[in-house]
Formats: sequence, C-alpha cells, structure tokens
Amino acid sequence: MVFYECLRQNRAHDEAEILKMKPGNNLLNAMPLFGVMSFAMLLAACGAKDGAPPAAAGAAPPPVEVDVVTVAPNSVVLTQDLPGRLQAYRTAQVRARVEGVVEKRLFVEGSDVKAGDKLFLIDARSYTTANESARADVDVAQRNLDRYKPLLAAHVVSQQAYDLVEAKLKQAEAALSKTQIDLENAHVPAPIAGHIGRAQVTEGALVGRGEATLLATIEQIDPIYANFTESGADVLRLQQAIKSGKLKRSGSARVELVLEDGSVYSRPGLLLFSDLAVDPGTGSVSIRAEFPNPRHELLPGMFARIRFPEASADNSIKLPQRAVQAGPQGQFVMVVDAESKAALRPVKTGGMAGGDFVISDGLKAGEQVIVNGLQKARPGTMVKPVPWNPQPNAAAPASATAPAK
Repeated sequence: MVFYECLRQNRAHDEAEILKMKPGNNLLNAMPLFGVMSFAMLLAACGAKDGAPPAAAGAAPPPVEVDVVTVAPNSVVLTQDLPGRLQAYRTAQVRARVEGVVEKRLFVEGSDVKAGDKLFLIDARSYTTANESARADVDVAQRNLDRYKPLLAAHVVSQQAYDLVEAKLKQAEAALSKTQIDLENAHVPAPIAGHIGRAQVTEGALVGRGEATLLATIEQIDPIYANFTESGADVLRLQQAIKSGKLKRSGSARVELVLEDGSVYSRPGLLLFSDLAVDPGTGSVSIRAEFPNPRHELLPGMFARIRFPEASADNSIKLPQRAVQAGPQGQFVMVVDAESKAALRPVKTGGMAGGDFVISDGLKAGEQVIVNGLQKARPGTMVKPVPWNPQPNAAAPASATAPAK
C-alpha cells in the first residue's frame, strides 16, 4: 500500500513539472527521461519510507549442518549375511493307527497342544468288544492254569500238557494287550507338544483302511531352526586369511536373524553345526542355527538372512552403510576437510561388520565422515559437522548389495 501511494504522489508531481515546461521544449523526448528518473526516485523514496535495509550483495549462505562420525580404527568382527529358511524344531504327522470312521475332532485348528492330548475320536465299538473278549479269554486261561498246577504236582498230568495250558494263557494276555492298544489308538493322541495345523479329515471320514491316513500335522517351533548355506569358495578364502594371519578365528557361535523387512530379530541364536563336506551339486556347505521363539513370531518356511561371525580383524575401520555410496568410478564417502568443506573420497570396502561396512582403503584415523545430510553437502560446500547419535533401538536398515571381496 505504501508503494502504490508513493507511485500516485510522484506521478502527480511529474505531471505538474511537465506542464510548467516551455512550449519550445520537446515533450516527447523528455517524457522517457522523466519516467526513468521518477521511477528511480520512487524506489529510493519508498525504500526509505519502508525502512528496509538494502540486501548485501554476494553474501555467503550459512554452512550446512551434517552428522558425522570420526574415523577410529578398532577391532571388529567380520560377519556375513546369508539367505536361509526357517524350519520347525520337530515335526510329527498325526496318522490313524486303526481303521474306523472319524466321529469327532477334539482340538481347535491352529492351537497349541500337549503330548498325549486326544485329537480325534474314531468309532471304537468294535475295539471295545474285542478288548472285552480278550479279557475273558485271559480269565479262562488263568483258571485252567490254576487247575493244572496241583495236577502237575501230583503227577496226574504231564509237563507237556501243563506247558500248553501256560502258553495259551500267554497268548490270551498278548491278544488282550493288542486290543487294549487298538482301543487307545481309537482316541488318537498327540505324539509331541507343539502347534497343530488344520485337520486333514472331517467327521464321517473312513480312515486307516489299508494305510495310515494323515489326520493333522504338529510342529514344535520353540526353538526353531534356521538352515542356510555358505559358498565353498568363501570358506576356503576365509581359511586362507586366518592361516596367513590377516584374520583371527572368531570364537563366538552367536548369530543374528535379519527378517524380510530388514529388521533384526530381538533374540540371538546359536550356531549348531556346519557340514564337513561341500555339496557337489551346489558347491556350498550347509549350516544350521537355532533361535528361541517363545512368542511364535518366527514360522516354518519363512525366508530370512542369517548374520553370523566369520572372523575378527584388528585395526579396522567400519562405517554405517548409509555413509558409503556407489558411483560409476566405484564406492566413495563424503568427508569434512581442513577448511570445513565437504570433499569426495574414494574408498574400498572389505566385508561387513553387522550392519556396517568395513573400510579397507581410503580413510585414516581422525577424519570426519558425513553420515546424514549427504543430499545437501555437495563437494566444495561449507558444512558444520555435528557428531552422529543414532537411536540405540533403531532397526537395522536392509542390507545393500555386499561389495565384492
């Protein structure tokens, strides 16, 4: 509003001056000059009225604030992330051991069961009858044997006759034991404790005729196995590095599980074993680890990456993955030079240490490497370094493509 008021007042002043001019003057030639002078005077007058100071020409922008880590060589544990699959600790197939019609399902699908819990009820009437008949046969055989004992002592019957009666008693007892087992199997029990899936049969199905029909599957998933493989060439390379003294053998059997979303499973696992032979078909060595799974967060068949320690190295430098970038000329980082300017620095990586890169060449102790603010810190720009303080419980980012070793 002040600007437009100034424009109106100065325009009226110019018109009055033009009217005072003598007729001989060239009005058309004077008008542009008056316009330029009036506009310049207008800007100066309005600027003076507004009180706005003139902008400083060529003023340098403030330095960009960036998060940095200071390079400090230390002892690191070299790790490797390998793809694998989770497998149940134990798996039991619940099958029909006797023939009959399923009368009832006694469990909730997808629930946890205990060993010995009754899962299915098969029509047991024929097995009950057979059991009662076998029990009667045992009673009769026992009475006959009791009568033959005094006769044998009195030499009325021969020893052979007595042995036959005794053998019939044993046969009757064996038949009774079988019928008892069949009667118990008609109430199908859980062979192990674990998580039971869906039922494979419904009520009214005839099972056990000619084969042991699959009724359900129970899986014990606490703890749970993680199966993975390592290249035979990597195993040989590691052994040679340890033998030459470049690396030290890692004495830790503690492993971590990296889930599909890039987060690290909260409970560490234990390395169980690795095969002593290389699979000729795949050229790899099979390895197995075990992880606790009390909340059943891990399920069989899930894909995961197993992060396990290979060896340890002294006087090594490690950097967060986000600090290392890749370009057409290879990998590089951004450092803060002696003039507090961002500078590009080529580096070489030599493996992984958890979620960090191990730098084998390109950096030295005391240098400051930019971790956050790389989008703003172009080479040659002034920066203000601030120590990087990552969140202690932040989930590890998904692993980038591992560098060539």
